[in-house]
Amino acid sequence: MLEFIISNNIVCHAVEAMLFASISCSILGVIVTQFNVSSIGFTMAHAAFAGAAIGMFAGINATLAAVVAGVFVAILLGPVAEYSRMSTDSILGVFFGMTMAIAVFFIAYMQYLGKGMSASALLFGDVISLYREEIYALAIISVISIVFVYLFYKEISAIIFDMKIAEAAGICVKPLYFVILFMIALAVSLSLNIVGGLLLFVWLVTPAAAAYQFCSSLKSMFILAPVIAGTVSVVGALIGLAYSVPVAPLTAIMITLVFVISMFVSPKRKISYSKGY
Repeated sequence: MLEFIISNNIVCHAVEAMLFASISCSILGVIVTQFNVSSIGFTMAHAAFAGAAIGMFAGINATLAAVVAGVFVAILLGPVAEYSRMSTDSILGVFFGMTMAIAVFFIAYMQYLGKGMSASALLFGDVISLYREEIYALAIISVISIVFVYLFYKEISAIIFDMKIAEAAGICVKPLYFVILFMIALAVSLSLNIVGGLLLFVWLVTPAAAAYQFCSSLKSMFILAPVIAGTVSVVGALIGLAYSVPVAPLTAIMITLVFVISMFVSPKRKISYSKGY
């Protein structure tokens, strides 16, 4: 897709993958952070992580296994929370611990069996060994995320403001909520091989947190977060490949540094100081 700009196919594929992964994750990350349930992000990320580890161990497509595991957890979340009469956040904590344990078990067992090199891509990502189909899938989920936010912006805003009031106003809160979970499951599953299971949470939360420092509205956050994530990810991919350093960890550090800098230069921080807080 970007071959007319970047002639080297390996570099081009890596840049495309990082760009599309950052766009989809950061847009959905705005919803996650504004729901004030960041545990959704890391639970879905580690569900996909566990699914990919199982798939790799069983010799089946790791991406497909990650998608199945992520969707499975998204489907289970609501019924389990209602049946156990516990908060969604508590159930997310349980699922996080379970999926993390499953992922660690299978990765450790693969290392014991001498398959450690293949499992390392799940941990830290691998932008070199990518199939064209994976990049197309990431591009599609990025477009779907943008269209979804555009079409349901009012409903998303109402749910973020107050879920009970939104439900009383006639908004189908639960179906929309599960669609969001489903999309997060797809986005993190498709980004897993690129970013890595240990770093994926950075793309889901940090760009949105950095955008929040400059934005006064939800709409502007939906615009700025993917701009930050996409720009830093592309630069990180180019620098990483040019100097032969791990792309995903380097980019994660860069995104985190952007957040740290944004805190110090944030207009909101200046307003707080002027008010004497």
